[in-house]
Amino acid sequence: MIKKWLSVSVAAVLLTGSIGLTGAAPKASAADQSIASEQYNWGRATVVGGGFIPGIIFNQKEKDLIYARTDMGGAYRWDAATSTWKQLLDFVSMEEWNMMGVESLATDPVEPNRLYVAAGTYSNDFTKMNGVMLRSTDKGETWQRTELPFKFGGNMPGRSMGERLVIDPNNNSVLYFGARNDNGLWRSTDYGATWSKVESFTAPTDVKEYYGGTVGPVWITFDPTTGSAGQTTQTIYVGVADRDTSIYRSTDGGTTWEPVPDQPKQGFLPHHGVLSSTGQLYITYNSEIGPYDGGTGSVWKFDTTTGVWTDISPSGVGNTENPYGGLAVDAQHPDTIMVSTLNKWYPDDNIYRSTDGGATWKPFFTLDYSVGWPPARDNNYTIDYSKAPWLDWGEIKDPTQTPERSPKLGWMMGDLEIDPFNSDRMMYGTGATLYGSLNATALDSDENVNIEVMASGIEETAVNGLISTPEGASLLSAMGDIGGFRHEDLTKAPSMITNPYIGSATDIDYAELNSNIVVRVGYADGDSPDIGISQDNGVTWTPGTNVGSQSGAGWVAVSANGGSIVWSSSNDPVNYSTDLGSTWTESQGIPQGAVVSSDRVNPNKIYGTYEGTFYVSTDGGATFSAQATGLPEGLNSKFKAVPGKEGDIWIAGAKNEDHPELPYGLFHSTDSGSTFTKVSSVVEAATVGFGKAAPNQTYPAIYMNAKLDGNYGFYRSNDGGSTWVRINDDQHQYANANRAITGDPNVYGRVYIATNGFGIVVGDTTIPNPTTPTDPITPTTPTTPTTSGGRFVAADSTDSGQGTTNPIDQSGGEESNNLPTDSFKDIGSLSTEMQDAIHYLYKQGVVNGITSTTFAPQAQLTRAQFITMILRALGIEPGGTSSFNDVASTAWYAGYIGAAQEAGIVTGGGNGNFDPNRPITRQELCVILLRALQAKGYTLDGIGSGTSSAFKDADSIAAYAADAVEQLVQAGIVQGRPNGTFGAQDQANRGEAAVLMYRLLQQLQSLQ
Repeated sequence: MIKKWLSVSVAAVLLTGSIGLTGAAPKASAADQSIASEQYNWGRATVVGGGFIPGIIFNQKEKDLIYARTDMGGAYRWDAATSTWKQLLDFVSMEEWNMMGVESLATDPVEPNRLYVAAGTYSNDFTKMNGVMLRSTDKGETWQRTELPFKFGGNMPGRSMGERLVIDPNNNSVLYFGARNDNGLWRSTDYGATWSKVESFTAPTDVKEYYGGTVGPVWITFDPTTGSAGQTTQTIYVGVADRDTSIYRSTDGGTTWEPVPDQPKQGFLPHHGVLSSTGQLYITYNSEIGPYDGGTGSVWKFDTTTGVWTDISPSGVGNTENPYGGLAVDAQHPDTIMVSTLNKWYPDDNIYRSTDGGATWKPFFTLDYSVGWPPARDNNYTIDYSKAPWLDWGEIKDPTQTPERSPKLGWMMGDLEIDPFNSDRMMYGTGATLYGSLNATALDSDENVNIEVMASGIEETAVNGLISTPEGASLLSAMGDIGGFRHEDLTKAPSMITNPYIGSATDIDYAELNSNIVVRVGYADGDSPDIGISQDNGVTWTPGTNVGSQSGAGWVAVSANGGSIVWSSSNDPVNYSTDLGSTWTESQGIPQGAVVSSDRVNPNKIYGTYEGTFYVSTDGGATFSAQATGLPEGLNSKFKAVPGKEGDIWIAGAKNEDHPELPYGLFHSTDSGSTFTKVSSVVEAATVGFGKAAPNQTYPAIYMNAKLDGNYGFYRSNDGGSTWVRINDDQHQYANANRAITGDPNVYGRVYIATNGFGIVVGDTTIPNPTTPTDPITPTTPTTPTTSGGRFVAADSTDSGQGTTNPIDQSGGEESNNLPTDSFKDIGSLSTEMQDAIHYLYKQGVVNGITSTTFAPQAQLTRAQFITMILRALGIEPGGTSSFNDVASTAWYAGYIGAAQEAGIVTGGGNGNFDPNRPITRQELCVILLRALQAKGYTLDGIGSGTSSAFKDADSIAAYAADAVEQLVQAGIVQGRPNGTFGAQDQANRGEAAVLMYRLLQQLQSLQ
């Protein structure tokens, strides 16, 4: 029985999984074993998009392998099964925030598992950090890094030009990268591990962006017909940002270079260059570098066989009125090309499609000016933006008054791509989202192209403020570029907050004792109000009155009862209002530019801080007096008072690298700011906020983004700041998260984190009472066989834990699904077997719930949890001390990991760490399971008929796991998914682990 059972159970667990065993991208942190940690589940509040998509890259060999790069929000990989995108750079740390912007991205056309990312946001003096070339052999699940001796510019002008980073399609160990700031062309011949400058490439680049740096080589393309498999491609084209001579060519594998003869001399810049399989080099040109400006432009093609250049501009030969950015060539029909205009802005940008190599074109819309004003607009497309309803900016344009439409077809359309495996699928990026279509060829037969939002999973917003109110919506936000949102449901994108529309909202606050009153401030257009007030928790809004002609941004504080609003705007002195922002009076005694916040109990108390001095008002903001000094200066985030605690204030201050002598850290006052005490355990802090108190506690939970003993991370305290627990790990750092953080006043353990490009991060604890770290699986040791050793043979079949077969003999016992009244309320929709498993294991004391009524079957399973389960199931006793840096001797799992390491079951991640709290993957499960069986003396009989090479995604199995997967497949223990894939990097969850444990315990008991 046990031989058959193990085959079934392992296959059940292997229907999940996610991160690899190694990861060299984040620099190793000096973890202090004294800092407790706690596992959290991480996600995002759904907005869908919210930022610029400058590049979309399809792999040319593997269907549905698609990547998107962003200018300040990481890189994403398309998940075809869910039609969503997965963020690949969540590991970027606070200290290396500059890596969050992606200058360019390359996916290997020979070995599709290989992926390269040029990570670096700024090439000017905004950062001191040079660019980092990331490389992966598992499609971005894990990374290695090489730092180059210059900066990249993922968020710099010209960022939608490209791609700058490319792979030789014949000899994929060779890569090229076009660098900014006169750094020229660079090459790697060892899969991106090392780089050297191509000294022979001396093309001048006369174009500088408005920060003063040269834009440099912007795209590279190969002629694959001039090479063969394993041999370097000989002909290479490079486009550079130069107004005189911009296209260069090498015909000897990059040894020598020369300008391509007879190229256009219009003073334009080549935005993209794509070589078709028929030898036509298509190029989009514009007079500016984008992405905000386009100017004028043209489209040309170069016949690489005859050397003839042809102007194929959609607006007509010699007509340069349109700048062009996006460019796509259909790999299956190389005479079919598509281009997009770049920043026409009004009334809209357009997309053009040609099926005859540019001889004729069809636009996505036309304008007929013969009817007068407004011109008649005829759209050859439809847009479904229901996934992101805010894309109309809260306004539906009247076609009788304007040729504009809501939403726009796009703007900042610097990249457009056609799926090389599906001519009907196209995608293009805009300044706010990623659009796509599944019937692009419809235009060829004069039918509408159906466009839809294809940005699900991309969360690229820059978040400036967050509030979670005791009553009303779960979350309200203030955001750059797109105003902000009111989330009643965190899983659905809401409409944008308008009336007024504040393009970049900088702060938001509410009345603690009357959460219906909400106020937001920011930058509006022209003389429009820069402040909005709501009296129904953000459902509807009323414009306030500016303090000056255009107050602009700044900070806002709403008194505890809403009777007073204090606004510290960018352009005016601090003012207060007692009539909900209709009129304003200048506050006295507080400097202009101060950060302001309110007491959450006493409606008369308003606080402020400026250049290290704290200010207090006891009359609703009319007058202030100076109090404590020696505090942090130049705060990036808002200091906060504690709900329910009058005069209780916390200030988070990050270290100023230019002025390290200034105070920084976490400061606390309990006397309304008369005095502050620095929290000694916190080295520096960026943000602080509060949420619902832990069970049996009265002081609200404190959350912060801070550094403790060398670790910048997210921390929570349940005891008023006396002790702290780190709630994230190195794989969940979210780069620049220094603006706002808040807990949820109604959900203990939930935290909302504002990031600058990674959206609103939402974290939930997986432990019911995590005052101190505990084992989410109770340490009850199950009954195990006394024998050690045996032989497993292939099984009959697998139902993956989703069928109705119950291996427990129910005679004389409880009936299936007859759960006790105190059981979990979230498992009723699970399969019969999984419910029985959870019920049984809970009654046996083997597993616990997340709470007394919640099991959370979909919660991730960590590496430490799985090690513990397997060792207990096989009767391997915990003991010994591991050598891993990140396994504290006091951790609940320490003995199990120590025993596993001594037995050779685990070896860690190659950097001295084990990563106990990382989610475990399917291929990791195979490796650990096989090693555990071997350590116990079991062997496998490979009599099954399966082989791992039969999986459609067999090449996604990492080298370290290939042998284990193959052995388990041949033995019939592991099977794939119904769609024929293996899914090596998918994550396991608690429910499936319960099925594993359930079957294992029952069958092991039967042996006794």
